Amino acid sequence: MYPEQLLIPMRQELTRLGVEELRTVADVDARLADQKGTALVVVNSVCGCAARNARPAVAMALQHGVKPDVATTVFAGQDRDATERARAYFTGYPPSSPSIALMKDGDVVFMLERYQIEGRSANEIAADLARAFDEHCAPSPA
Repeated sequence: MYPEQLLIPMRQELTRLGVEELRTVADVDARLADQKGTALVVVNSVCGCAARNARPAVAMALQHGVKPDVATTVFAGQDRDATERARAYFTGYPPSSPSIALMKDGDVVFMLERYQIEGRSANEIAADLARAFDEHCAPSPA
């Protein structure tokens, strides 16, 4: 595990956008168990592709006109129990960090795994997320 001081900026890169940090199993279950509507779940990590690609892509995608009802994050390698619990909701997907899941009514409807994040630009990843939002999320009321 890394010193918490090192992780604060990595956590804040998402939480400053209004992404809800889920740090315990209870937090994850409170947000995702019996969840109705759409939820973005970002598995944050220390790895370079999270900083270079995933977190900036999430920031861009959350500026899109259509977005999930809630946006959440867990931190792999740090909040291990919370991350393990979140991954338990990703039926059919192996553990991957970073990764980004879009869930609808409790089921994963779109997933970006590490191999789909590495080597791609934040713009490309954000475009994938925006397309998934358009397909699965209700437009925000005007």
